[in-house]
Amino acid sequence: MKTETTAGMNRTGMDMSPIDAKEVVAGATVMPPSSAGDESAIANLLAHYARRDERVGTMPPPGTLKGAVKAAVQALKGEAPLVLLDKLGERLAFERAGSRLWKGVLAKLDALGSFEGGPTREEVERIYQDEAAHFLLVATMIRRLGADPTAETPLADVHGVASCGLIQVVTDPRTNLADALEAMLVAELTDNDAWDVLIELVQGLGDAQIVAQFQEARAAEARHLSLVRAWVKASVLARAHGDGRSMGMPAS
Repeated sequence: MKTETTAGMNRTGMDMSPIDAKEVVAGATVMPPSSAGDESAIANLLAHYARRDERVGTMPPPGTLKGAVKAAVQALKGEAPLVLLDKLGERLAFERAGSRLWKGVLAKLDALGSFEGGPTREEVERIYQDEAAHFLLVATMIRRLGADPTAETPLADVHGVASCGLIQVVTDPRTNLADALEAMLVAELTDNDAWDVLIELVQGLGDAQIVAQFQEARAAEARHLSLVRAWVKASVLARAHGDGRSMGMPAS
């Protein structure tokens, strides 16, 4: 059974070819840099573009300037309602991506099986259902505030880009179940912190029911994180003890 800890033809290190390594080092001392100066030129260029009055996106106009949005503005008592809508848009995008990620984990589990101390299909399916329910909860909240849940807010754009790497890990046919769970650990850590901030913002609305629903979602995310941490730990320990099956990988 081959795993990522099985020694193979990895040629990325210089130690694989000591003679060529010496030539590379010698060449670096002989050939001058392709441009004068140091990394400050790159930093200055990045700073130049960062100072431009341009963002990754803008907030969409509310569907109505009265009714729910007006009530939200009054309830927030000075808190910028667009900040809340931006954070809700972010959470909506992340929960949508999260549900798709867990579907990918489920496919990986079905194809490769689990491992000692790893997730059961029922556990992964439950997490997927939770993420889908959280998506609907946030979408409903956005509608209640008179906004459009189909619009992508700036923070939704940022988090969408940030989660691209996680999607690539989970859907890569070369990764196994343990690899996918490592990616989901990153996602769940982000998810937990984001719900904390969101709960603090919605408390300004003065609606106890909304706060309770969001706190329930936060508690579910805490359970997800606890499970994923345990699964990742189990896969690492089993692999360290020589059980290649610990990663959910079929025999070759």
